[in-house]
Amino acid sequence: MTLVAEQLPLLYSEADWDFDTLKRAYDAIEDIGLNDLGLNVYPNQIEIISSEQMLDAYSSHGMPLMYKHWSFGKHFARDQMMYQKGYSGLAYEIVINSDPCIAYLMEENTMTMQALVMAHASFGHNHFFKNNYLFRQWTDAEAILPYLDFSKKFIAKCEDEYGFEEVEAVLDASHALMDQGVFRYNRPPRLSEEDRLAKIAARIRHEEVNFNDIWRTLPNTDEPDDEKEERQAEVRNIKLPEENILYFLEKASPVLRPWQRELVRIVRNIAQYFYPQKQTKVMNEGCATFVHHYIMNELYNRGQITEGAIMEFLHSHSSVVFQPEFDDPRYSGINPYALGFAMMEDIKRICEDPVPEDHEFFPDIAGSGDWREILKDAWANYRDESFILQYLSPKVMRDFRLFALSDDAAENHVEISAIHDDRGFRRVKAQLAAMYDLGMHEPNIQVVGADLEGDRELKLRHTIHNGRLLSDKTKDAVMTHIETLWGYEVTLDEEEA
Repeated sequence: MTLVAEQLPLLYSEADWDFDTLKRAYDAIEDIGLNDLGLNVYPNQIEIISSEQMLDAYSSHGMPLMYKHWSFGKHFARDQMMYQKGYSGLAYEIVINSDPCIAYLMEENTMTMQALVMAHASFGHNHFFKNNYLFRQWTDAEAILPYLDFSKKFIAKCEDEYGFEEVEAVLDASHALMDQGVFRYNRPPRLSEEDRLAKIAARIRHEEVNFNDIWRTLPNTDEPDDEKEERQAEVRNIKLPEENILYFLEKASPVLRPWQRELVRIVRNIAQYFYPQKQTKVMNEGCATFVHHYIMNELYNRGQITEGAIMEFLHSHSSVVFQPEFDDPRYSGINPYALGFAMMEDIKRICEDPVPEDHEFFPDIAGSGDWREILKDAWANYRDESFILQYLSPKVMRDFRLFALSDDAAENHVEISAIHDDRGFRRVKAQLAAMYDLGMHEPNIQVVGADLEGDRELKLRHTIHNGRLLSDKTKDAVMTHIETLWGYEVTLDEEEA
């Protein structure tokens, strides 16, 4: 006897939508996400915005509260031009790692697209943000929005008090060092977010209470003795070499005034907030794409969306996971949506319907049937590099036609170093995983010395990886920014790893 799934009433039948329809669709999506997939999510907050607002959100890292900086306007102008000329489209949504999790949906979306992006953002990304170990360790979803609100107001206040040019100079220098302003391995030394915000608020109240209009145009260069002693104690505890250059400059710079240190700290904290996203692009987008694919198909199986709706969804989904060939003009690398989704679909296949090679490569999960728990464990405990090393299967490598090349500039030929055999699969997997190691792409520059009692020279060291030197033009520009924040001579040495 064949069991037929219970057919439920249609959620919608037209492309147009209203808020009642959105609520019905959200409730149905939530039922599948929580009760079928077993997702664990923050409370959701869904906001509808226009295409102009979506462009504006693009320009400020997708955050609802952000301070002003010329780089955001530059990004807005570029994206607006590309969109208006038809060279690029807009994302259907933007989602924020916060508690509650905020998802922005474009008002121009059809109802099917609204359902897709609620499944993708409000349940796929939301679950990943809440459960992945990098986000749990390095970000505070509950505190980020209050902190951004403080940052925006604080920077605006500094512009009023000390002048736009003074503020911009510090922000420009800090932005130039954002990639070198994160803790990669050691948890950042800090107060709890609640204690730190309380400390900042008390300092601002002190300034307001003691405000004297006669001195309105004079910047406050004094640092309270207790704060100075606390900061100097932190500097004494910094063990060199120090990888987080912004942290070192914020604490140890001989010339920064208290409000300037706060600006550097704001940029550093925002850089740290976004750092996990750089390490989990394949996993994060793969998780969200897998979740929306499962939920939309399940809505169709339950009879809650029409054939027209599922066809519209599949058209959009196939565009999202499209992977151009290496010789296609559209090729710009491996599509993280495509790779992540393919690997997660393959984990489901290995758990449910394995072939003999799956038992060889994945003996712990092949045929287990419990793909939901396997995926949730992967989403919680891996980043891109380790996920690929652990779960990239020969089938996915064949589907993507992956192979490895050894290209030595000193030779006049290219060697095919890995093909589709057992040894080749393992080598391709290792080389692909290495591509997602940020250490392969971001220069390793550390503070190795600072003469705080003498001439105050700051010494940096770049450890050269695979013979790749720093660009002279970029290096000189960034060194100028470092000198702006340090105030004295800065030197940079390069050495082989």
